[in-house]
Amino acid sequence: MLKRALALCVLTAFSAGCAALGSLPRGSSLRLSEFVNEGDPARRASMRLTLNGLDEDAAGHFDQARASYEQALRVDPLNPYAYLALARHYAPGPYPERTESYLQQTEALLTAQDQLDDRARAHIVGLRGQALWTQGYSAEASSYLRQARHLAPGVWEDGRLDAAELR
Repeated sequence: MLKRALALCVLTAFSAGCAALGSLPRGSSLRLSEFVNEGDPARRASMRLTLNGLDEDAAGHFDQARASYEQALRVDPLNPYAYLALARHYAPGPYPERTESYLQQTEALLTAQDQLDDRARAHIVGLRGQALWTQGYSAEASSYLRQARHLAPGVWEDGRLDAAELR
C-alpha cells in the first residue's frame, strides 16, 4: 500500500514537472553545497556528511562515500539530497538497478518539501537515464538523457553526473 502511494506521488510529481519544463533558466544546475547551511541541525549535519561522501566519491573512495551517504540518512532520513547522492553513486555501476529506488525517494521528498524544481529534475531524469544506459537499456535511456541535457546542458552533455558536478 505504501509503495503504491509513493509511486502515485512520484508519478504525479513527474507529470507536473514535465509541464513546468523551462520554468528555470535553461542550463542552471543543482549543486548540493547550496544547501549545507539550511534547515535544522540534523539537516545541516546530514548535508555535511553528504558533501563528504561526494568528496570521497570524487577521490575514488567508493566504500567510504557510500558509508557517508548512509550515515547522512541515519542523521536525517528525510534528506532528499542524500538520496540523490546515493542514486548518483549507483547509476554508473556496478549496481545501477539500485538507482531507481533512491530517485523515487528523492522525488517524493522534494515534492513533499516543495523543493522539486527543474534543476533537481535534470539530475533525477539524467540519473535515471544513466542507470538505464548502464543496464543496457539504451533506447529508453536516451529519452531521459536528452531531457537532462535540455535542462542542464553544461552538466549532462556527456550523459553522466560526476560527484564534483553535484557537489
